[in-house]
Amino acid sequence: MFETVEVEVGKKRAKAEYVISDTRMQIRLAEPVAARGGLIKIHFAYHYQIPGVWGGRTSWGMSEKGEIYDIAQWYPRMAVYDDLRGWDTLPYIGSEFYLEYGDFDYAVTVPASFLVAGSGELVNPKEVLTTTQMERLAQARASDKTVYIRTPAEVGDAGTRPKKEGMLTWRFRMEKTRDVVWTASPVFVWDAARMNLPEGKTALAMSVYPPESVGAEAWDKSTEYVKDTIERFSKHWYPYPWPAAVSVAGFSTGMEYPGVVFDGIRDKGKVLFWITAHEIGHNWFPMIVGSNERRHAFMDEGFDTFIDIEESAEYAGGKYGPKRDSEYSQGGEPSETILKVLDDPAVSNILMPADALGGTLRHAVSYYKAAHGLVLLREVILGPERFDWAFRKYIRDWAFKHPSPSDFFRAMESEGGEDLSWFWRGWFLNNWTFDMAVEKVVGSQVTIANRGQMVFPATVEARLRDGTKVRVKVPVESWMTRSSMVWNVPGGQGVESVVIDPEKALPDRDRGNNEKKAE
Repeated sequence: MFETVEVEVGKKRAKAEYVISDTRMQIRLAEPVAARGGLIKIHFAYHYQIPGVWGGRTSWGMSEKGEIYDIAQWYPRMAVYDDLRGWDTLPYIGSEFYLEYGDFDYAVTVPASFLVAGSGELVNPKEVLTTTQMERLAQARASDKTVYIRTPAEVGDAGTRPKKEGMLTWRFRMEKTRDVVWTASPVFVWDAARMNLPEGKTALAMSVYPPESVGAEAWDKSTEYVKDTIERFSKHWYPYPWPAAVSVAGFSTGMEYPGVVFDGIRDKGKVLFWITAHEIGHNWFPMIVGSNERRHAFMDEGFDTFIDIEESAEYAGGKYGPKRDSEYSQGGEPSETILKVLDDPAVSNILMPADALGGTLRHAVSYYKAAHGLVLLREVILGPERFDWAFRKYIRDWAFKHPSPSDFFRAMESEGGEDLSWFWRGWFLNNWTFDMAVEKVVGSQVTIANRGQMVFPATVEARLRDGTKVRVKVPVESWMTRSSMVWNVPGGQGVESVVIDPEKALPDRDRGNNEKKAE
């Protein structure tokens, strides 16, 4: 609820004229903002009631020992003005806002018994922490092992707060970010450790959680997961740019914001690891690379799902990998969900706006098909060396900017050194099926057909009668003007059997026709 909306120009501050439509406010300025450095300030006085558990991504609820407030999407924010559409006018419907970057200074005033964690860096620790807590924070900044700032045994101890009554104001600053969020509770356990970033830089990994989350395979591991994920993604893709990252056990579970992720109080084991890695990965997409989730969900969820596959494969020697259940795919054979998407002509294509992704497989399209597309691009089409170079360049070029799908497609083609128009058309713009088949094996001649609309570079392996094997890579260009071709197998011997895609790396809808013995 808005109480006042005012515009300040120079030293003059006046009531603003505005129109509210749905979740959008359009402010009518008396005069245009001056060119070349013109500045206005907009002042809002507003309030709202926290709606409760899972109330539009901002929530509060009671843990076993006390309340937890997870506060996100909590202030009026400026729409993006870009060179594609002008003002982005889509109303808010529950997904993340599409936001511009800036520097944030914000203050949170809460009862003195509360601990607060928020996006960015705490800039007034002397006012809100005890001497012991500040000493422990300093220890954590130099430690690769997790250090308690407030232990489980200290929860409820008035001596862990600078004063027993009244209110305290926590102040935070975060630069070059699209959003900030915070959490507060009187019952938080708090721990932290150093993150080692490229070029000798460091940042702080932290977790806050209620006492019932404590456990050797539960939230005791949270900060370790945060640290490992950010260090790995920073090394492989793009350096983490902010001073801290916090994982919160509360009621807004499975949600992500710059520098803060919200996870479940009872999460543990591989579930806690997978959720942490995925939500932390969103710091790269869309928090660093500022894509628009409302319009292009795959550039948010799909890209993040792709990079968190790597974390699952590599953390602790693959302890929680491979991340290949009924929904995910990690190299090798595509998951059943991917094949269901490809086999259903009613399923939306990846480029469909997020609002229009319907049906039971909508999640699979934006998360899993998009992620598997990048797996195919890396492992089958370009190879890791070319893909990694191109993907890093895309992230670096579009960090803190707003890329469109065409920007991504162009970057991967230009830096990958390959015309990929066929891939974008079949995998992203359409939901085409892929079905290669061995039709005939006669002597040394093998007839191969492509019975689907989609194409891929495919390995075909022939086993000769002397037991040796011969392989050929059939390029996508083979299918530009025909649907079948003949491979004359070298070696001077008859062919015993032929198999297409022996590693099962491709999303072939019918593997029953991929192998054939000689007639």
